[in-house]
Amino acid sequence: MTTTSDTQPTTAALSLQQQFLCIFAQGFESGPFGPHYTEVFAWRVRGDVDERAMRQALADVVERHEALRTLIDLENGGQHVLPAVQPELLVVDLDGTPGADRDRLSEELMIEAETRLFPADRIPLIRAVLGRFDDQDSVLVLCAHHSAADVWSIQVILQDLAESYTARAAGKEPQLPEATQYRDYVAAQQQDAAGAKVAASRAYWREALSGAKIMVAPVHPTGQTPATSYHRFTTEAQLSTEVSKLAKATRSSTFMVLLAAFTVFVNRRTDATDIVVPTFGPGREPRFQSTVGSFFNFVPLRVDLAGCRTFRDVIARTRTACVGAFSHELPLLHVLAEAPELMSSAGPDAVPTLFQAVQPPYLMQGNQIGDLEYTAIWRRVIPQPLGSDTPDGMIWSMHLSETEVVGGLSFSRHLFERAEVEEQVAGFLGVIGEMVADPDSEIRGTAR
Repeated sequence: MTTTSDTQPTTAALSLQQQFLCIFAQGFESGPFGPHYTEVFAWRVRGDVDERAMRQALADVVERHEALRTLIDLENGGQHVLPAVQPELLVVDLDGTPGADRDRLSEELMIEAETRLFPADRIPLIRAVLGRFDDQDSVLVLCAHHSAADVWSIQVILQDLAESYTARAAGKEPQLPEATQYRDYVAAQQQDAAGAKVAASRAYWREALSGAKIMVAPVHPTGQTPATSYHRFTTEAQLSTEVSKLAKATRSSTFMVLLAAFTVFVNRRTDATDIVVPTFGPGREPRFQSTVGSFFNFVPLRVDLAGCRTFRDVIARTRTACVGAFSHELPLLHVLAEAPELMSSAGPDAVPTLFQAVQPPYLMQGNQIGDLEYTAIWRRVIPQPLGSDTPDGMIWSMHLSETEVVGGLSFSRHLFERAEVEEQVAGFLGVIGEMVADPDSEIRGTAR
């Protein structure tokens, strides 16, 4: 197993992403360093899983990636890399009888893993659950604290875990290439901060967000204890097909088409034409694509609908906004330095709404590694009254497959009624269907 040099210091500064999270820190009891701020992903695994080899491979991953054994010092700042310890592997027997709904049981196992408390002040910051249907069909769930690993990181971890497992099952030592560590990224970020590339991107954001304020949703306190709930939904195959066709015809991505429809939806609800929708960016340069850590950035996408006559016009505006924003992606602290009024619309009575398309890299679909085949579970349809914490507000997540659109809306249950959330979902899906059915018809309400 190869890692970076042991002579490097075991203490490092915080990245800009971590510094942003620290702004909202509420100790280790709640907030972004609390026990509900987790990232969970799962794979169906075909083949006979050797539990001993899997435990060894999990230990290899923790040894390999320092972020999984790094603690944040909330009082003094900085982060401390600790020696590796064995992560937990919980083995669960699932209903493997004929007729059992294995897809639903797999999702229920993910929910159980997600709702368990996960302290961020104890290492390692990853654990796993292996659910067995039978000797040839299992579910592998990886759960990491979100302050240590983002969605992209989970895919990196699974790839390394699968390679290490293959070696361990054969009685061999894993031979993986040298791992670039998260503190290497922190050092590079500090070095690049005064460079020409960051300066050019900051200038872009200064101009692009002049006078802009983030989109917010008015809250309606429910009296429930603060927590994040998840409403999930699916659509018919025709809608997925039409979105894909329109994306291709307009030289856009499916995310751009769905985001364009979302801005029309917001316009009809609020009459706003200058709409700034935050989303998530990966925050990674090529040299850090195989590094585990918290890289993701909040990226504000400003779409001006004034003068748009048709949905194709809105897609064109959205495409321009996305290309510019993602070409100049920076950690949000850089962006806020150039647009200090951006978050002024948010407060106790109105909270941000984010929109994302969930398409992480390395999303395995029937990938054979050694004796096991891994298929990512991305289709989640069971609603959750309690799930992984997100900041106060709403986050729309869309996944477009060849057969359907699968979506989820996470929301602060103490700020929004579930009936309101369900009404918004129905309204948005109606707008998507209307827009893709006739993208050249005149759009009501945007030409101001």
